[in-house]
Amino acid sequence: MQSFRLTPEKRVLFLTRDPELIRRQLKGELNLRMEDVKPDELLDDVNTDAMTPAWACFDWRPADIAVNAYAGLTPGGERLFPANALKDGNFEVIVSGQRKGTGSSRETAVQAEKWSGIRLAVAASFAPIHARNNINQGVLMGSYAMLARLQRGEEIALTEFAADEDAVTKAIILAGGLFPFGRLLAAGKVTLPKLATAERPMTMAEKVIARHLVAGQGGAFVKPGDAVLVKVDGGYSHEFTTAQVHAFLEEEFGADYSIADATNFAVFEDHLIYADGVPRMAPFAAKIAILRDMQRAFQRHTQVRDWSAVDGRSPGICHQVAREQFINPGAFIQATDSHTCMGGGNNALTYGVGATEYAALIQSGFTTIKVPESIRFELHGTLRPGVTAKDVILWILWKHASKGDTLDRVMEFGGPGLQQLDMDERATLANMATECTAKSGICDGDARTVEWIATRRGLDAAEVRKLLVRADAGARYEGGVHSIDLATLEPMVATPGDPAAGVPSDPTNGAFISSLGKVPIQIAYGGSCTAGKDTDLDFYAAVTREALDAGLRVAAGVEFFIQCGSKAVEERAADLGYTVLFERAGVKLIGAGCGACIGCGPGVSSSKEQVSISAINRNFQGRSGPGSLYLASPLSVAASAFTGHITAWKPGLFSNGSVLRVFS
Repeated sequence: MQSFRLTPEKRVLFLTRDPELIRRQLKGELNLRMEDVKPDELLDDVNTDAMTPAWACFDWRPADIAVNAYAGLTPGGERLFPANALKDGNFEVIVSGQRKGTGSSRETAVQAEKWSGIRLAVAASFAPIHARNNINQGVLMGSYAMLARLQRGEEIALTEFAADEDAVTKAIILAGGLFPFGRLLAAGKVTLPKLATAERPMTMAEKVIARHLVAGQGGAFVKPGDAVLVKVDGGYSHEFTTAQVHAFLEEEFGADYSIADATNFAVFEDHLIYADGVPRMAPFAAKIAILRDMQRAFQRHTQVRDWSAVDGRSPGICHQVAREQFINPGAFIQATDSHTCMGGGNNALTYGVGATEYAALIQSGFTTIKVPESIRFELHGTLRPGVTAKDVILWILWKHASKGDTLDRVMEFGGPGLQQLDMDERATLANMATECTAKSGICDGDARTVEWIATRRGLDAAEVRKLLVRADAGARYEGGVHSIDLATLEPMVATPGDPAAGVPSDPTNGAFISSLGKVPIQIAYGGSCTAGKDTDLDFYAAVTREALDAGLRVAAGVEFFIQCGSKAVEERAADLGYTVLFERAGVKLIGAGCGACIGCGPGVSSSKEQVSISAINRNFQGRSGPGSLYLASPLSVAASAFTGHITAWKPGLFSNGSVLRVFS
């Protein structure tokens, strides 16, 4: 296929802000045209949880996943798309607003559309991982103007859909997807462009990419937009994604397929480790068992490193274990999860990809990328007591990501303020780069980086220091360089539905908890890859100890859950006496692993009336149960658990007489 034309008997679905208009289209009562809809009437931030909620991903076959396309779009708590609604509607184009596909990297979101008949996705902008998944799956992406032309009967050449792409991406689009492109490349039918970038100062991301160029592409310098082949140092998948990776490799390369280097890749059993204990997950137990079995089959076949559960206990969340165990400074890591970017706290370039892209790179050892633009955040000053890295990134989300400053860019973090943050706090900044719809996040490397990695792994510090990557003086940042005075920040909160949503009533300071008012809660959750690290446990413990000293326990009517990110974190917490401390206060402790963050563990709300405050990374509607979910720092989550309403911790909080009178 060299061009695209609308099929006469097929339809176009507009995802509008008005759910009733969507219902009428699904029922066949309404056929809209682009001139009938204004862009600001279209739904923004259609996230991958809405397209394929976690439970829909228990089906690993794309055709089965398509049955529940858009099952997570639930305005008013009701499912807008019944089973097979997208497929039965006979649509081949789907239209939405800004930032289509934000959230998790799950390729299932694209598969749900493709196997429902969608050939073209139209939006004002696309989240970077989702856009790549469309390209890899052979689903075209277009603009409103292109759709208007198509609806007038025009035929548009595929080269026009690829006009703004780099040469490699253009070749993938014209081939019809990543695997067809790979076959052409292997057959010598694709000629890759030679690098012609002259010597120039480079950002950290550019320097990592330049270090990993596959030989024969030209010079040693890159710039944004360059299309290159790069070697991958390693990666990993988990039981939510490995089944598809295994199946795709068998389909493409045969049952006896091989991979490039098993020692550099791994599998983790972490995401669904507690799903069996969530009542609403009970109907999916058999499907979850199949996913686990297929991951084990993949591991046996490939002999990749194995972090499977032992006696029902997970070694930890993949991102936390990876940064503890094998992500080095200057490394290039890709994995099948959007929070892979957490490894950027180790001064590495890491980000998530879909199952198709991961299958291709684990088989070959290299991948194709377009060198991304960068944006830099220079941190100055000192955080005040009660303010953490989570507050910093929530502020950046409200201030910069909501305006698109970070879209598809690598977020660099540096400056004297960063040097005051420990490695766990840096990991928090990098982890939530994906919430900013950024390509990734990466922190400057320094003596703290070297000491943390060398000590933890028994390595020679001098050898680790050689791996550090720093931006060159004069490096160009297309997103600008933004200075943040840490001393001006207060504890933050993101209101339900969007990690970038501050308090709407106060646009001057956005998301400060002090602007929120008194919001009673029923659930406080501390955990996930973002907030289950050593330092996070220190935060929870400090607040808990103060509360106990003031004669308090977890507030009546509130459940406070704490979950460690890895077995190592769990063991340290026990050694420091935190486990006993938490139990005395009425905290419910959960073993290492994922859980409430993806609706698959304790801490998930059970009714839409419940209100949660959580230290996880995203709060899309329905992701962690049907209730309302606010995002905040570990300190704020712990403080709220003892007061019974959303509260910013500050020194002396529990010596306040009113608090004691309420809970004594």
